[in-house]
Amino acid sequence: MQLGKINQLTIKRFAPPGAYLIDLQENEVLLPNKYLTPDMEEGTEVAVFIMKDSSERLVAVTEKPYILLGDCAYLDVVQVNPYGAFVDWGLDKDLFVPFAEQRQRLEIGDRHLFTLLYDYETDRLFGSMKVKKVLTPCKDLSLEGQEVELLVCEEGKLGRNVIVNMRYEGLIFKDHQNQVLETEQVCKGYVAKVREDGKLDIRLEVPNDSRYDAAEQKILDTLSQHDGFLALTDKSDPDEVRSVLGLSKKTFKQAIGKLYKHRRIALESDGIRSLNNPRTN
Repeated sequence: MQLGKINQLTIKRFAPPGAYLIDLQENEVLLPNKYLTPDMEEGTEVAVFIMKDSSERLVAVTEKPYILLGDCAYLDVVQVNPYGAFVDWGLDKDLFVPFAEQRQRLEIGDRHLFTLLYDYETDRLFGSMKVKKVLTPCKDLSLEGQEVELLVCEEGKLGRNVIVNMRYEGLIFKDHQNQVLETEQVCKGYVAKVREDGKLDIRLEVPNDSRYDAAEQKILDTLSQHDGFLALTDKSDPDEVRSVLGLSKKTFKQAIGKLYKHRRIALESDGIRSLNNPRTN
């Protein structure tokens, strides 16, 4: 059984304090009475989170915390004492964050990004704001073009920082943000490039030719809805392009280039015009 993770264990026996669960090596852990349900019996497999109680004894709970070992999540600070701070991670016993693991002095009511770590010396779980400890440089070039899960973090100078698949550092450049992103948001994205430093360039659109096919259709549909004319050009502000079409400026420019090449649109000084639905004056 693994501390800090969800484990599939089997009920071996029942006792006054609850049910004793075992792993494949016959190690036992208590599942207290409060977590027992009528359908549980000897031999039943149960998915449980393993942690330590207030007496530092291993205990199983059926509740899933907001964060698992090695993952990252935004958590609320609920207590501060001379040794550190405690954050709410969705369980009865709050998670301790030592001063040494704080990037800034925490106060009650703060909400920050944390990771869950394990201390081999003390055999304890603890929280840390130093999330880069669990993020590794990506060397897997096969990820390029693949869909990934993103945890949206703070906005930086170049764009929005994200954590990719709870393993890698990623960045969505400002001109590739074709939708509003909120800190803590979990969403899907695509790996556009695995950089030499192991960080990932992320797009919210599929980073291959198929996204331009979708963009072309989006432009044609929007033209149709606006009497065949849009007051957008390759000089338009990126925010205006995103507002009207939900596309990045780069995708917009490449899509209208292909539409113009195939004679689907005309490029005018003040906008683009559909050749299938010409504008009337």
